[in-house]
Parts: sequence; C-alpha cells; structure tokens
Amino acid sequence: MNKTQFIASLAPHFNGSKKEAAHAVEIVFDSIVRNIHKGEDVTINDFGKFKKVDRKARKGRNPFTGETIMIKASKKVRFLPAKALKETISGARKLGPAPKPLPAPKPVAKKAAKPAKKAGKKVAKKAAKKGKKGKR
Repeated sequence: MNKTQFIASLAPHFNGSKKEAAHAVEIVFDSIVRNIHKGEDVTINDFGKFKKVDRKARKGRNPFTGETIMIKASKKVRFLPAKALKETISGARKLGPAPKPLPAPKPVAKKAAKPAKKAGKKVAKKAAKKGKKGKR
C-alpha cells in the first residue's frame, strides 16, 4: 500500500473527503518526523516506536573492487514494532473489527433570503393598507 492508497482507505472515515484524509495523514507524518528530528522517540501504543539512532563511522568493503573504504557516521530512523503488532501479524492475536466510519452530518436546511427590493415593496404595501384601514 502506498501513500495514495492509504489516504483512499482513510477517506470513508472523513465522510468521503480524500482532501481531509490527506491533510490528516500529512499532519501525522509531519509530527512524527519533527519529533524524531528533535531526538525524541515517538511511541504509539500497540503499534510501535520510532527512534533516532546514531551509527558510528566504520570500515566497509566495496563489493565490486573488494577495496576497503571508510563509511561516515550517520543518523538513521529505526522502527521497533510493539508486542501487540508482532502478535497480530504472526496470527497469535486476533485482529479486532475495523472502526466504522462516522455517519455523514445531515445538511442543515436554510431558508432562502428574499431579495431586498421585493421585501421592501411588500413591507411598504402592508404599511399602506394598514394606514388606509385605520382611517376608515
């Protein structure tokens, strides 16, 4: 599953709006990346833990020439799956039912606004009629 397919699978939970689902996915990913960049671990219960790992400089070997080379120190992201995720994937734990999408909100019916000119004429006519009835 790629990102587009992931967003499409989330869209029913956002009343069919792929735009809102994409925005939610972007927020989650951005939050994870920013916290890992700061050096903080991101732990999601029953899913796993994302953490920043420092890799030391080391010697390696060029597979084509067999020459020994130095590999620079680097920083990587490591994902450690939670016990619950491992058990679910292995089949030891049953996967619960998927959350159902929220029902779509009912549209609120609005009364159509009357044009200002027509409303003004009707009010003037009613006032004129009342004035005539009062004089009789």
